[in-house]
Amino acid sequence: MRIALLGYGKMGKVIERIALERGHEIVLKKDETNTFEGLSTADVAIDFSVPTAAVDNISNCFHANVPVVSGTTGWLEHFDEMVALCNEKQGGFISSSNFSLGVNIFFELNEYLAKIMSQFDSYKVTMEEIHHTQKLDAPSGTAISLAKGVIENSNYANWTLDEANTNEIHIEAKRIGDVPGTHTVTYNSIVDSIELKHTAHNREGFALGAVIAAEWLAGKKGIYSMKDVLNLK
Repeated sequence: MRIALLGYGKMGKVIERIALERGHEIVLKKDETNTFEGLSTADVAIDFSVPTAAVDNISNCFHANVPVVSGTTGWLEHFDEMVALCNEKQGGFISSSNFSLGVNIFFELNEYLAKIMSQFDSYKVTMEEIHHTQKLDAPSGTAISLAKGVIENSNYANWTLDEANTNEIHIEAKRIGDVPGTHTVTYNSIVDSIELKHTAHNREGFALGAVIAAEWLAGKKGIYSMKDVLNLK
């Protein structure tokens, strides 16, 4: 399979190594210094760039008739535009805040726990996410996905980085050293606490999940999620 890498930072390099190990060919390594030449020859593209480049990267994929897997976060105010363009061009698209297989299992557990805890008003949910100091957006896309998972299965209405109201989930975002990503969902009451936690030990899990998603998406049209890739629906 021929893969175009859109974004060639730390994650892009790990994705490249894993893709090559799995027998794929890299036809484009796009960063801020080069063009999209070679994109049209790809079977699928993987976008792990920066928020300011993501929309342009994804748009170019749809115009070139190349399915795209995007793990870039911080640009989702334009998500509906990209969905509309994907539909217009009959493209293939997966966007996820986190492609790690473990995190996507974590998402499922989070939603299941939220359904249970919605019956017990004595517990208040909070979240914490820790990432490396080079991460540009806060809170992380993964933390936002976790918060949405709780909101959709409870009486909470929103999340906030500030002091939370009764129906809001407080997210504490920390930037420390070279931490790949740690996410904790905590339900606190006067008598006890229940904690759900995922700790990434390196970037390998994110990269492997992105390559697996790209393998699954190649040749498909439509808008999908990691639930489709992992058959979690």
